[in-house]
Amino acid sequence: MDQAYGAGKAGGAFDPLAFFQQPQTILRLVSWIFSIVIFGCIANEGYMNRPDEVEEFCIFNRNQNACNYGVAMGSLAFLSCAAFLALDIYFPQISGVKDRKKVVLADICISAFWSFMWFVGFCFLTNQWQVANPEDNPLNEGGDAARAAITFSFFSIFTWAGQAFLAFQRYKLGASSSLFSQDYADPSQDPTAAPPADLEYTGYTGDMEAPANVDSSYYGSAGYQNQDY
Repeated sequence: MDQAYGAGKAGGAFDPLAFFQQPQTILRLVSWIFSIVIFGCIANEGYMNRPDEVEEFCIFNRNQNACNYGVAMGSLAFLSCAAFLALDIYFPQISGVKDRKKVVLADICISAFWSFMWFVGFCFLTNQWQVANPEDNPLNEGGDAARAAITFSFFSIFTWAGQAFLAFQRYKLGASSSLFSQDYADPSQDPTAAPPADLEYTGYTGDMEAPANVDSSYYGSAGYQNQDY
């Protein structure tokens, strides 16, 4: 099958079953779920206080930056996954090979960026959890939520790295068919494209024959007729 960057020519029908069976779709959905878990754990149970305090502090060593980092990363990663899922659905309809190449390159860069950011987040949250003072949380509130956020941050490193790897494989695949070139665009999507060859007017090519009732003595382009005197 002729493909360009992992998808065939534009205009094909969308197959939901085949779409959700693709490895990149599965990884995006898993990363999407992980981001929800991390965001929910920190936003709902990531703040606590002592019995004699009113103000709540971040459960990660009372470092507000740690909680802010986890919440921001979770929400932004959620939006990124949703955007890429929508783009994956639309990707087969992109007719230009150059446009497809830009999308795949963006996928590589953004997925690698998120993998790195989750690595930083995992190290940051783990460190702040280890140095947290047990006396600041005598009732051990939110401990499970904090550990869950750290665990899924660790898993997110590999799910986003997997997305970057799959995008890189699509980039190496490129336009595998000779029918595709870097300047290829689907003719049905290009208003300036020439009409198909079978619809092009080629002019009248039939033989011009003189009518049978015309005298053979009629010659010339001006219709001059020889006269006998």
